[in-house]
Amino acid sequence: MSDDLKLYTFEEVSKHNTINDLWVVYNQKVYDVSKYVDEHPGGEEVVVDVAGTDATEAFDDIGHSEDAHEIMAGLLVGRVEGGVKTDKKVPVSGTYEAGLPVTTIAAVVVLVAAGAYFYLNQ
Repeated sequence: MSDDLKLYTFEEVSKHNTINDLWVVYNQKVYDVSKYVDEHPGGEEVVVDVAGTDATEAFDDIGHSEDAHEIMAGLLVGRVEGGVKTDKKVPVSGTYEAGLPVTTIAAVVVLVAAGAYFYLNQ
């Protein structure tokens, strides 16, 4: 199937770097995530930070779920010309290298934010 995909250069991908026109590269494939940015569970900022770039490392570092990969499949628009697929293993457990589950880290961030909010509003 990848032979049927349109070829893009990194230069072409880099021009799609705004919130309304946002492309990323993951494993040498090009994805148009413009319509998904508002729905991204981690917030739009993390996606905008990698707009128009190779987001493979950032995507893999988070340990996205199989659902995330299925969503990405629906956003595929092409592949990078001359690119070589890296086929990195994605941790299914959703853990960072330190071994902490993503949900635990998210819970701590929410608790700290809530504590700061209540402390500052006393």
